[in-house]
Amino acid sequence: MSVSAPSRLTPVGRVTPFRAQRIWEKNFVSYRKFWKVVVSGFFEPVFYLFAVGIGVGALVGDVVLPGGEAVSYAAFVAPAMMAASAMNGAVIETTFNIFFKLHFGKVYEGILTTPMQPMDIAIGEIGWALLRGLLYSTAFVGVMWAMGMTESWLAIFAVPAATLVGFAFGAAGLAAATWMKSWQDFDLVTLVTMPLFLFSGSFYPLDVYPPVLQLVTRLSPLYHGNELLRGFTLGMVDWTMLGHAAFLLVMGLVGAGIASRRLDGMLRK
Repeated sequence: MSVSAPSRLTPVGRVTPFRAQRIWEKNFVSYRKFWKVVVSGFFEPVFYLFAVGIGVGALVGDVVLPGGEAVSYAAFVAPAMMAASAMNGAVIETTFNIFFKLHFGKVYEGILTTPMQPMDIAIGEIGWALLRGLLYSTAFVGVMWAMGMTESWLAIFAVPAATLVGFAFGAAGLAAATWMKSWQDFDLVTLVTMPLFLFSGSFYPLDVYPPVLQLVTRLSPLYHGNELLRGFTLGMVDWTMLGHAAFLLVMGLVGAGIASRRLDGMLRK
């Protein structure tokens, strides 16, 4: 007598964070063999910080912010490098890795024979990307503090702020991965993230742009991340930061919802 495998269409109840945690545990076990991949993700923004923030900063001097305050160029660029690190780490984690698991590793088909649901998978994978981002952000703030690039004790809040940036981009990356059909599609990922990195007020204040481009730049999620992190590291906290945080939160929630529905349709065929 043969025993059939559990059906993926079996009702499994509501989503719980405890089931999503199993995804984190699986990824942790997998990455223990590839810890160099995790560690290397921290050094790219640090290298940018030294090359641009310190090297170019020696030629640029201080930057005058819209409010009239003058800060060193390194202190101005450092939080943007931190935000870019959160963006790139989350996007890479939720596009390359998820694409492989969906189309080659066939990991999720096995997971769905358990009580887990597609929403558990989405929450778990986004949560894992946030854990990596939290590690990077904490270390990066430590580097900024050691190099005198923080202007306020409020810089400690840049860590959860960077985690919010990672959530927004991680959710968007996971949703995008569900539409990818081949490795060539990853060229489009770079086509999106590179302009965001270069033209989101990372290297110069927004007021250097013409008025029309200023409006366009304000639609960039990385711009909101840059402004949020700068507010904390420079000690310039105001009510506009709530708007930046709300933009990123909504982006993350919408991305997570789309990713969950897409995964449900793909995995329950």
